[in-house]
Amino acid sequence: MPPGLAPRDLEEAYRVQAAFAALKSRDCGPVVGYKVALTTPQMRALVGLGEPIAGCLHERQIVAGPARVRAGDYGRLLIEFEIAFRMDFGLAAGRAPFDRAQVAAAVGAVMPAFEIADDRGADYATLSARGLELAADNAWNEGAVLGAPVEDWRGVDLAKLRGVAVRDGAAVGEGQGADSMGHPLEALRWVANHLAARGQGLRAGDIVISGSLVTSRFPAPGETWRFEAGALGAVELHVD
Repeated sequence: MPPGLAPRDLEEAYRVQAAFAALKSRDCGPVVGYKVALTTPQMRALVGLGEPIAGCLHERQIVAGPARVRAGDYGRLLIEFEIAFRMDFGLAAGRAPFDRAQVAAAVGAVMPAFEIADDRGADYATLSARGLELAADNAWNEGAVLGAPVEDWRGVDLAKLRGVAVRDGAAVGEGQGADSMGHPLEALRWVANHLAARGQGLRAGDIVISGSLVTSRFPAPGETWRFEAGALGAVELHVD
């Protein structure tokens, strides 16, 4: 962004994001969930920020897998490999702060997910000075592809869950649930409290994607990607 327009702090960045999301809702539908980005110290250092950031998910950009996307529809398409939560109960701002047990009690289903993102050709060499612009740009989110919801998820150790990224049948990366803020539910707790601090809340039916377990990938046309998430099953995406 031009220096005179770039946000000067996170509060300004989120005001820009809110205005952007309102405009985007005209074509992409209302906000029906959130993403959590920068869930590791390494990613926060890369963009020069000291805390995670949140972005909005829009109704028409959340689809069930298997799904297809066209790389040519994006400035530069990237995908991430995440654990998603579907809220069965709301978490109103007035009840904050929330602990992990409270947010877990509000979750109705858990599923593997791809985040669809667009870095718009970002120059990663200068990204450490542009973290606020990343927040303003809705944390680069352009949607999510969700696997089948698992409602009987409470016996799954989400922290130890092994996630594997598979490209055209070959494993190309893996991680575990603890790679997202120590536990995926910690990412959910963080976004619930982040929203509450802004006078907002999570609503029943909202989807939250909790940060990538595997390093982001730049998929090429013709590739088929699969994210395998142990007891949560798998989700598939083909890139045209």
